[in-house]
Amino acid sequence: MLSTETEIIIPFHDVDPMQVVWHGRYVKYFETARCQLLESFDYGYEQMFESGYAWPVVDMRIKYVKPLRFNQRVVVESQLVEWEYRLKIKYRIRDADSGETLSKGYTIQVAVDMETQEMCLESPPALKKKLGET
Repeated sequence: MLSTETEIIIPFHDVDPMQVVWHGRYVKYFETARCQLLESFDYGYEQMFESGYAWPVVDMRIKYVKPLRFNQRVVVESQLVEWEYRLKIKYRIRDADSGETLSKGYTIQVAVDMETQEMCLESPPALKKKLGET
């Protein structure tokens, strides 16, 4: 399985008046990790567009285990677990020092042919090539 780890230090502008990260910011952390994962096999968003496909997120789940706090150093693990018909990426946010799991979730993306605007029923050859499945 392809996976990456992305370190993030929680910025002040992400916390709410209760001094914890606002729940909507987790989406940004997943996106940051997802971009790094996709770039790791040379199929980032620019390469997607160049190949003629968009990959919108069609489903996302987040389980909040423990709050993230200002200036906390966390690691967002991302792992590509499905790619034949869609992209499913699992995430785990953990404290960088203790390793304790703070949140976990996943996203699902599907390929859309940018010319026809139709959803593809299987992953396009461009992705399979990047993953070594030609």
